[in-house]
Amino acid sequence: MKLLVCGGAGFIGSTFVRERLLERGDEVTVYDKLTYAGREENLSEVADRDGFRFVKGAIEDAEALAAVLDEQRPDAILNFAAETHVDRSIAEPDAFVKTHALGTYVLLEAARERELRYLHVSTDEVYGSIEEGTFTEHSPLAPSSPYSATKAGADLLVLSYFHTYGLPVTICRGSNNYGPYQYPEKLIPLMILNALHGDGLPVYGDGMQVRNWIHARDFARAIGHVLEHGEVGEVYNAGGPDEEPNMRVVERIVELTGASPSQIEHVTDRPGHDRRYSLSSEKVRALGWEPEVRFEQGLADTVAWYRDNEQWWAPIRSGEYRAYYERQYGRALG
Repeated sequence: MKLLVCGGAGFIGSTFVRERLLERGDEVTVYDKLTYAGREENLSEVADRDGFRFVKGAIEDAEALAAVLDEQRPDAILNFAAETHVDRSIAEPDAFVKTHALGTYVLLEAARERELRYLHVSTDEVYGSIEEGTFTEHSPLAPSSPYSATKAGADLLVLSYFHTYGLPVTICRGSNNYGPYQYPEKLIPLMILNALHGDGLPVYGDGMQVRNWIHARDFARAIGHVLEHGEVGEVYNAGGPDEEPNMRVVERIVELTGASPSQIEHVTDRPGHDRRYSLSSEKVRALGWEPEVRFEQGLADTVAWYRDNEQWWAPIRSGEYRAYYERQYGRALG
């Protein structure tokens, strides 16, 4: 296939691009504005591959988007482009509104004008929190943060273009992703790097928030199944095989890194923190997808990757991230 992957230099987008180029041999153009979490280094494995091209640009820039679409003429647009960190959405929600609302609208209009397929990558957080059981694709949307609310709004806009204009859209909502190349503001890479450096491990509240963990490679495969076999106008949930409370994840990272349990610090919980996420994935499993990576092994592999790839994360920890971390947690990195 010939694909335009928006946000393809980010964590999940680059995982998808590597899978499609290395395993499937698709032609892929990555369109990414390279925010703090979007990095060309994430695409280094495929930068020299036939069929790969990178174009810097923002999805809300209609003129720049039109230029790349008319030049590349893809079969489909996949939208991974997003502001993704809940903490940042609480502090500065304007970027989330711009990217998720305006950016999604611009992409949909471009797809409608050119009669292209459109796949939208979303999140389990649009459903809010669930005390027991699992969310299905028919569960009501009840987002809790500016991040999840703007993602939910984008999802509804996408579905409206199917119902109103007949645009061939699909949505794939993933649970908590983890794996290599994830920017260290998120729980797992943050804890790994802090553990390796002897820094404190800041755990929100009691740390018993439960998350459904899916390896980014498994989520990328689920998105591929939806792209190839999904029914237009439909939503597909892709959850991982294991649920774990955040506290247990942090304790396991301490064990895997050889850090001291005394590094764990409970800090004030963030506003509106969802207690538990859980996704039912039967619908995407019916397309032939199954998660392959169990969390215990995937976490160990992820710790090993960060331990072995200092050249990837060292520039991050020495740059803007240090100032962000100090603002967020009220202390400096060591």
